[in-house]
Amino acid sequence: GIVEPHQYAGYSGGGKVLAIGAGSEGLISLTHGPQMVDHPGTRLGVIDGNPFQKTVADISRRAGLRFIINVVLDDEKRPIAVHAGEPQATFRMLVEEARKAYEVSIPRRFDVAVAGVGFPKDVNLYQASRAVSYLFFAPTCVIEEGGLFILPAPTPEGAGQGPGEKAFLEKMRGAADMPSLLAELRRTAYPPGAQRAFIMAKVLEKARVIVVGSETPETVRQMKMIPVSDMDAAFELAARYLGRKDLDVLIVPHAMLTLPVVTSSSQAEERDP
Repeated sequence: GIVEPHQYAGYSGGGKVLAIGAGSEGLISLTHGPQMVDHPGTRLGVIDGNPFQKTVADISRRAGLRFIINVVLDDEKRPIAVHAGEPQATFRMLVEEARKAYEVSIPRRFDVAVAGVGFPKDVNLYQASRAVSYLFFAPTCVIEEGGLFILPAPTPEGAGQGPGEKAFLEKMRGAADMPSLLAELRRTAYPPGAQRAFIMAKVLEKARVIVVGSETPETVRQMKMIPVSDMDAAFELAARYLGRKDLDVLIVPHAMLTLPVVTSSSQAEERDP
């Protein structure tokens, strides 16, 4: 197992490989459904008080998991920490190591955040949009309410080619607006892949997302995001939306491998914007 920031579990690793990796479709629906995603404790970097993490630990314990070997990797996929032993103690030990590698203090929330992705995650919106949702669901969202995310990604595959990616596209394309989509997804069970629509609907309910350099701009529009050709156009659009040119900008080159943590005491107390 690899211990790294995770959208639902706070950090992956521990019992997750067994509980989720060998879980039934019903279990996946439960753990990736709105009852988990809506909980304020289901956030990147959050372990204690996280219902997803608690569920994973309970299931793996009931399944008889007694021993794990987990690692923390650097940005070149080299092990920088390895521990083995009793699952929960070993996992928590590695989470502390992972925090040193992945968590970066930032002084405040920003007007705009540039979410870097890079190949191969930037080939479709299903994967590339994770860079935005990681920054949104950090322990404190990195942008101010009403702020914007800029996502540079060519997305030649559009939303993506698999059944989960197609479910993501179908839900986003068919939505009249984000509140109604969230209400629909909370009301009815949704297929695998549609959880990404639920996540992005929560993001887009509060913030705009500008996608830079997409080869499939019409798909970007269908996904309720804004396609532009280059970064200059993105910043011009951001300035227009915010009504001023002196933008406070956070740039995160590797948004899926970086967990910005707001250190200002007043802002750190704020949760979901």
